[in-house]
Amino acid sequence: MLSEFNSGNTEAFGNIISDDIEWWAIGASEAAVGKQALMEFMQENMGNWNITTELHDVVSNDDHLIALVEEKATNSDGSTLEYRTAEIHHINADGQITHRWAFSDDTAAIVEFFG
Repeated sequence: MLSEFNSGNTEAFGNIISDDIEWWAIGASEAAVGKQALMEFMQENMGNWNITTELHDVVSNDDHLIALVEEKATNSDGSTLEYRTAEIHHINADGQITHRWAFSDDTAAIVEFFG
């Protein structure tokens, strides 16, 4: 998933999320619900920032995946933010992500940066 996200390959990324995905972004008061809504949100905002990710570690079983990720975001004005997240994914029988929650080491900085 990280390689699809880093490359901006929204089609490949779309293949690994379910049609009824619930995607909770850090600091968001509601989830993006549905693949279409999530893809529209990402496409609308990809011009505003770029995020590169590096996988630190993964723990998983048949139903869940937890990834520890180091991330660097660059805003359209050139400012950057480095942060770490724990990405929690619920996986269906087809191997697609149905729910995503993320927790960060500095939620306030992320909300301000992406605000």
